[in-house]
Amino acid sequence: MHGCVRRLSRLTCLWIAIFFVAPVAVHGGDWTAWRGPLQNGVSLETGLPSSVASELWRLPLGGRSTPAVFDGRVFAINLSGAGVTEQERVFAADLATGKVLWEHRFNVFHTDVPNTRVGWASVAVDPQTGNVYANGVQGMFLCLNREGKVVWSKSLTELFGRISGYGGRTHTPLIDEDRVIISFNNSSYGAHAVGAQRYLAMDKRTGEVLWWSAPGGRPEDTTYSNPVVAVIDGQRLIIGGNADGGVYAIRARTGEKVWGFQLSQRGINSSVVVDGYRVYATHSEENHDSTEMGRVVCYDGRGSGDITKTHELWRFDGCDAGYASPLLHAGRLYVMSNSGILHCFDSLSGKKIWAFGAGRIGKGSPVWADGKIYLTTANGDFVILQDAGHECRLLDKVTFEMGREGNVELFGSPAVADGRVVFFTTTDMICLGSKDAPRQSVAVPSLPPEGPADAVPATVLVRPAEVLLKPGQGVTFQAGLYDKQGRFIKNAEAQWSYSGKGGTVNGEGQFTAGPQGTIGEVAAKVSDLQGTARVRVAAELPLAEDFDSYADGDVVGWWVGVSKTRYEVVTLDDSKVLKKLSDDRGPIFNRSHAFITPPLPAGYTVEADVKAPEERRRRRGDAGVINDRYVLELFGGSKRARVMSWVPGPRFEKRVDFTWEPNAWYRLKLRVDVAGDEARVLAKIWPRGEAEPDQWTIEAVDPQPNREGAAGLYANSTMGPVYFDNVKVYRHSEG
Repeated sequence: MHGCVRRLSRLTCLWIAIFFVAPVAVHGGDWTAWRGPLQNGVSLETGLPSSVASELWRLPLGGRSTPAVFDGRVFAINLSGAGVTEQERVFAADLATGKVLWEHRFNVFHTDVPNTRVGWASVAVDPQTGNVYANGVQGMFLCLNREGKVVWSKSLTELFGRISGYGGRTHTPLIDEDRVIISFNNSSYGAHAVGAQRYLAMDKRTGEVLWWSAPGGRPEDTTYSNPVVAVIDGQRLIIGGNADGGVYAIRARTGEKVWGFQLSQRGINSSVVVDGYRVYATHSEENHDSTEMGRVVCYDGRGSGDITKTHELWRFDGCDAGYASPLLHAGRLYVMSNSGILHCFDSLSGKKIWAFGAGRIGKGSPVWADGKIYLTTANGDFVILQDAGHECRLLDKVTFEMGREGNVELFGSPAVADGRVVFFTTTDMICLGSKDAPRQSVAVPSLPPEGPADAVPATVLVRPAEVLLKPGQGVTFQAGLYDKQGRFIKNAEAQWSYSGKGGTVNGEGQFTAGPQGTIGEVAAKVSDLQGTARVRVAAELPLAEDFDSYADGDVVGWWVGVSKTRYEVVTLDDSKVLKKLSDDRGPIFNRSHAFITPPLPAGYTVEADVKAPEERRRRRGDAGVINDRYVLELFGGSKRARVMSWVPGPRFEKRVDFTWEPNAWYRLKLRVDVAGDEARVLAKIWPRGEAEPDQWTIEAVDPQPNREGAAGLYANSTMGPVYFDNVKVYRHSEG
């Protein structure tokens, strides 16, 4: 079959494209996603600038992502403030004038991402509602309305155990129909305690969880390959690179895996582009089947299962294109290498046509518009090129020199809208174009049609797919039937059941939580089909845990991030305690934020006993407690303690000298009081068994307070295991 596919003529492929793509009238000035309206870096607008001398306005608001443009407004995310006032910010500006219309700032926490990488993922705008979606480096996922007001939000780190590296790699939201989809590495609870890169689909209007999907294997990296929507062989698919080095397709409405294509031995960062049934992907790491670094590949996306060895159409090895995503236009595939060389390939045959040295470091993805290619390089170049057939011509170029804080860099892609080109440098947002540029209406091709309707159910999807409840709270689930292509048929009556401690579900799908913290699954059975939803019941305050009710090897199942690969209950000193395991898997495994509660308003206290034995060259692990997104940390490798929020910098920190003896239990107590525009962060540390001291060990004031956050435990077991016992969380009035 694939030999025949390779021999298709250009005319045949063009006929197929025309037959299956129906143009619809869409406003040409809307660049609502980072790769544009076609998801491949192409704008259909005309009358665009050919020179960098056409600068219309410049804002002193630098960033590293790609702006979105909708209805005459530019939306973006970046860093704001300095020092203790540093925050992440989503803002909107007028496209014609550059005037800032609004901004929404929020703190950074529970991450090693430095301030230079804040605002990594681009924002996305939903044309149907006008809502703006942002994914912060700390895991705050925000839905804002057109005027910057929060519609709903979720703390992906505290609720779902999102794992943050230090590189800032976060995924841009993808909007498809009624869903907004995001992806991240996580380890939370129950079946999701095992670490994986997971896709999370939420109702774009409410944030309700619709489905989870983990199509790949063990993550090798944190990654930022943003998925695309495609219809291939009649199926609506989400296709994206994975942290295990593969590219996967899942059904857009159910999250079910359709196929996988193994590409690299490391995680994939660039996004794919799709043309009909053809999928184009790139990377810059070691290939899965050779030691050569980097590959550009085209394969047939009409398969199922593992299509690595059966569906490849062509490949080009040795091209290190691991950061920028490819550009596809008029039968040509443009690929930007890590070393700043733009390669042009025939998209059908894979034949290399030309290469052009655009800069020294290629990070931003190229954009085609009005016969020009707009390109950014991380070494400070903004380049305008023209594909002249068998060669590339330079139309114009500007190199941004020293900025306010060092060398100017360009990481994101340009956004093309209403006759203008908008892009970020690390110091400014710049708009090229004419102030009199008219708004344009163009025919943007829609996705190919899906296959004929099928009334035969193949899947049951329970909605909501995951809930967080308090004891005694209830929720009503629905059982949705979907066909084999993943299309919704109808909601159906089901046989309902619940597996978990406490909680009941009746015949109508109404679930009532039990009186204690627990996890479980609600199942809906329709004929011989079954679907499930995850349930987490978080115990209310005050709560106390001494682990005596657990057997050795168990974990507290309803806590987030306490998997059996990281923690276990053990017997120590004739008592049951929670042990943070230690091995050689590096800081991502050994550093842990374990969350006991969901985010709570400030005004509570966290206490715990901690102990760290001396191991590994007389060194030992670090231990701490978490309150309101502040961490009280007791260092095992040095005689000091601190309270802090956001490690790099750090933004907020106060340290004191404190001698923490090995193999001895200490009591930690962390209290946070927020009043007005500041937070008082109060910490005590004392030997267990002794009377609590009257004075606080640490007293600090944060002028930019965290106003809510989950209670939890912190451990860094790189140098040895850490033990916890007698954990308490309570409101000040309850203490």
